Amino acid sequence: MDDLVTRRVLDPRAARRRYVLACGLFWLPLGLAIAPMVPLMTERGLALTAVAGCVAAHALTAAVLELPTGGLSDVLGRRTVLAAAGVLDAVALLLHALGTTAWVLAVAMALKGAGRALSSGPAEAWYVDTVHATAGPDADLRTGLARGSTATAVALAVGTLTGGTLPWLLGLGPDLGGRLDEATSGLVLPLSVPALLGAVLAAAFVAYVLTALPEPPRPRATLRGVLRGVPGTVAAGVRLAGRDALVRRVVLAAGAAGSALVTLELLTPGRAADVTGAAESGAVVFAGLACAGYLCSALGSQLAPPVARLAGSGERAVLVCLGAAAGGLLLLAATAAASGAAPLLLAIGGYVLVYLGLGAAGPSENELLHRRVTSEGRATALSVQSLALQLVGAVTGLAAGALPAGPARWLLGAAVLLAGAALWIRRGPRSAGAGEPKALVNAAHLADR
Repeated sequence: MDDLVTRRVLDPRAARRRYVLACGLFWLPLGLAIAPMVPLMTERGLALTAVAGCVAAHALTAAVLELPTGGLSDVLGRRTVLAAAGVLDAVALLLHALGTTAWVLAVAMALKGAGRALSSGPAEAWYVDTVHATAGPDADLRTGLARGSTATAVALAVGTLTGGTLPWLLGLGPDLGGRLDEATSGLVLPLSVPALLGAVLAAAFVAYVLTALPEPPRPRATLRGVLRGVPGTVAAGVRLAGRDALVRRVVLAAGAAGSALVTLELLTPGRAADVTGAAESGAVVFAGLACAGYLCSALGSQLAPPVARLAGSGERAVLVCLGAAAGGLLLLAATAAASGAAPLLLAIGGYVLVYLGLGAAGPSENELLHRRVTSEGRATALSVQSLALQLVGAVTGLAAGALPAGPARWLLGAAVLLAGAALWIRRGPRSAGAGEPKALVNAAHLADR
């Protein structure tokens, strides 16, 4: 059996290639549904309040399930949970494309939120476990994590552009969209096509995960074992985030990044509409900016390894990158009340800087995290990080909405991100890096902190 497991474990390069492809395949279907999501719901007759309720169903489901699903991955295995995420996404996209009532669309968004929670960590945990199994705990992780982040951002960018333009293309020439609508009695609209295509790609993702991501066999899980193991794993992950100084900084930095992202997503559409003078044209500008943001995030992820080498360590790299992203938000705040070409160019530069900084900070943060946790709690730790991003982002969004229009809203996001960067100014005890003893990363030492 040991020989069989050894043969099935991939070498680091092969694991990196498969991890990168898995990241791209998972996020491409979801990216296809981003642009037509709200227009499709309104085309089905939903009021804006109902659309907001569907979006809330997604966010609440993802937040509630974030930690339990991370523990599930650590107990059942990475591949099983990741495949389940793909199945839920496929069903959600199918319901989103064909649903005609508010409750069906709300169920679709809730299923998408459950898939998002299930996907938070298993692929990355699989990659780190595989590399550690063949190259040891001191192997380079940052390069693979950076390429995975790049693949995610590129998939979202490509998906957003494709999903936004495909319905428009169907209305050209022989009006294929109109014929499709008529042939299906209104069940399939042109706006439904990107989500239907996404459902097909999500099914392909499931097949890829089941065939291309081998992992060592685990003890057969029973219902009783899962019910006992998941809560314990979740509790251990939360305790780790509270006790270990480095893990705590990574989690808090993720929360600060969530604050910055929500600030951009909440305020940029209105800013674009103000510049263009109309909501419709502003939406087109925002779609272009969103795509550009994903690409800048991809570029930032690719720059993470050289930035870390230039900075001298992963911790200094996080400080520099988060500081740069905060500077981008400050530029947006400084130009919020200004008009003219120069302020507009500065605002665009600030937008680019935020995504570049956050993209470059992520791989270094996660490499530091993986050197502090063991395989048994790796996916849970990633779920704690993701939950912090979502919760701090949600609170920032509510607070920004209550502030008066103008620079104050942008300054709130900048202040939170600067606080996240400040966590990395003073280094605590030496963290587990590439050249340090393995003893620093085992569970006993983590419990002593």
